[in-house]
Parts: sequence; structure tokens; C-alpha cells
Amino acid sequence: MWLSGQSRRRRDRLGEAQAGFATIGGKDTGVYLDGERRAMAVYAPGGYQWTPAPGQEVLVLKNAGAGPAYCVTAARAEGEGTPGEVRISSGPGNAAVRLGNDGTVELMGRVLINGVPIESLFDGE
Repeated sequence: MWLSGQSRRRRDRLGEAQAGFATIGGKDTGVYLDGERRAMAVYAPGGYQWTPAPGQEVLVLKNAGAGPAYCVTAARAEGEGTPGEVRISSGPGNAAVRLGNDGTVELMGRVLINGVPIESLFDGE
């Protein structure tokens, strides 16, 4: 009886969202949950292309439909942030776009327009 109850509790827990750590990024994304799972589908908002970096904490959901049994849906937000603002970044200290509450659009990092550095577009004004 005890064993069947333990098995049922484990099955129930696996049906919920879980946090884990990415072990492999890219096409064959792997995440360590109760063991390592590989080749997980990664879901992101439409238009986004993202895969977790190894070591990044991610949210994993059990997929009720066809396809892989589990999927990565998000990464844990890093930093404090300002309520109401949006920041899209490739990691701490890397390229970022910030949409401020005051209407400011801030670009951080090297800015290219069609592959041309933005500074060169304004030379010789």
C-alpha cells in the first residue's frame, strides 16, 4: 500500500509545473528536474527565438498534447526591474532593449541597422 501511494504522489507531482536547470542549450535543450531530460521543446511568445543557456533556471510544463512530454516555457527573471517597464536582454551585461514607463526606448550594446553601425550613419552631418 505504501509503495502504491508513493508512486501516485510522484505521478501527481510530475503533472505540475516544475523549475529546473538547463543542462544543454540549443536544438537539443536538456533540463535537470528529477533527472536529466533531453530534446525538450522550447516555447516562447510569437516572434521570439530563444533557447536557455546551460545553468539557467527554467520553468518546465508537462505537454498535454502531441509531441514531447515536457516543454520549456520560460526562464527565471534576473534582476529587480521597474514595475510596468519591459526589458529584453541576452543576459546580464549584454545587449538589451528597455521600454521605459516615461516613453523612453533605450538600446544597450552595439547597435547595427542592416548590419551597419549606427554611428557611421550619422558621420559628416
